[in-house]
Amino acid sequence: MAQAPLPAHTAAASDHQPSDTRTIWKVIAASSVGTMIEWYDFYIFGSLATILAGTFFPQGNTTLALVQTLATFAAGFAARPFGALFFGRIGDLVGRKYAFLVTLLIMGGATFIIGLLPGYATIGVAAPIILLLLRLVQGLALGGEYGGAATYVAEHVPDNRRGFYTAFIQTTATLGLLVSLLVILAVRSVMPAEDWERWGWRVPFLLSSVLVLVSLFIRMRLRESPLFTQMKAAGKTSTRPIAESFGSAGRWQTMLIVLWGAAAGQAVIWYTGQFYALTWLENVGKVSFVDTRTIIAVALVLATPFFIVFGALSDRIGRKKVMMAGNLLGAIFIIPIFQLMWRFTPAGGTYNAVALTACVFVLVIFVTIVYGPIAAFLVESFPARVRYTSVSLPYHVGNGYFGGFLPVIATVVVAFATARPEGFPVAAQYAGLLYPVAVAIITFILGTLLLRETKDVRIDDETHAAVDTTVRPAVLGLLIALTLAALFLADRYLLSTFTPEGEPPYVQYGFRGLLLVVALAVVVPRLGKRGRA
Repeated sequence: MAQAPLPAHTAAASDHQPSDTRTIWKVIAASSVGTMIEWYDFYIFGSLATILAGTFFPQGNTTLALVQTLATFAAGFAARPFGALFFGRIGDLVGRKYAFLVTLLIMGGATFIIGLLPGYATIGVAAPIILLLLRLVQGLALGGEYGGAATYVAEHVPDNRRGFYTAFIQTTATLGLLVSLLVILAVRSVMPAEDWERWGWRVPFLLSSVLVLVSLFIRMRLRESPLFTQMKAAGKTSTRPIAESFGSAGRWQTMLIVLWGAAAGQAVIWYTGQFYALTWLENVGKVSFVDTRTIIAVALVLATPFFIVFGALSDRIGRKKVMMAGNLLGAIFIIPIFQLMWRFTPAGGTYNAVALTACVFVLVIFVTIVYGPIAAFLVESFPARVRYTSVSLPYHVGNGYFGGFLPVIATVVVAFATARPEGFPVAAQYAGLLYPVAVAIITFILGTLLLRETKDVRIDDETHAAVDTTVRPAVLGLLIALTLAALFLADRYLLSTFTPEGEPPYVQYGFRGLLLVVALAVVVPRLGKRGRA
């Protein structure tokens, strides 16, 4: 049953006032440039996955090397929720600005080191191990970046234009991917193919250091969020942001509703429309390296302004309506669009780059619909004293796990479909799309039923909650069951593919151990409270 919209609050609820227009644009520019650079650092890895597979992993089985590279890429996503907790806590305790200055330096340093790292042929198994560790560091840094940037911008702008202004932060992920593609194409075009394969691919990683220094200079000149400054002066900041964010069943219910009702669907549509489309065109459609990245880059340039359009639209008609429309459109049209794309690839028919660009453009439009309003929705869903921590976790679980693992999950599903085509409703080359479609449908249903509209809440209201915090056992039970089912499927069908035949399943053991730690962290404090009661 849908929740009633939250009432608008009067100005008397708080002394907080938005910044002047000049300050707002300065804040947006500084925050966006830094966040875009972090996304550039993060996604350049995925854009060069095929080359990295041949450099850092043992050769002999090309498919296994690619899966291992994609798994290393996904490991960065797996680390993002932990970065969200760590840096979110710093952001709620110390300040928004300090936290995302630190994340920028960490991300830039890790990317620069990847550009210098010797390959498997030089240092053997140490190469993939170090690469994995650097990827985890990148994930930790990015986990603390987005929540800080979105919160920082949102706490400067007027309540009635929050969707419009925060949508500029939403463009940064796509722009980071776009810049990574443009840098790769530029470097690739100025050197012979042999030099590119041998050492030229390292240049985009090394260039990151220049971009990071420029962004750091810009961000150092920013002041702390005015709302956070007021709260700190009044002694209203949280002393235990993690405990406040996750210390009760009601708060876990809130997190799971935001995760399943908004973040998960947004994540799979984002990664399908941009990242999976790239790998699919190159590996399945057999489009050339340069043409694939040109097609994606042109589509991104054309579609990026629509993040702002749909962010602004959410100020008028609501975040929920826009996001749910995007999930529904994605669920209905993703597979038909890829079927159309197949006809215009070298592998499927007559190659037509213009038609492929048009198809990818439509996919990215779906991305802009679900992603444009979500920053405003997230910051409106949690009170200011724990906003950095609370915003970061569901966003990064959604994007880190549901989105970040999408290329690996899709590759595994395609392998299953190729081996057992009679068990799938679509041809093998589209089987990987069943995963994002299923998640988008789940998000559309749960979001429609459980999410409240948030566009009228005040950014500084400490009493509001965009998701009802009253524990409803049926709802909480359903969300827990969905979460457990997702974890079981990941353990049973996904993680097992990371283990070479005949080797112990160390990845699965590590995953189960991590789940046990998380479960104990949730259960033990609650048992302690009951014992003291």
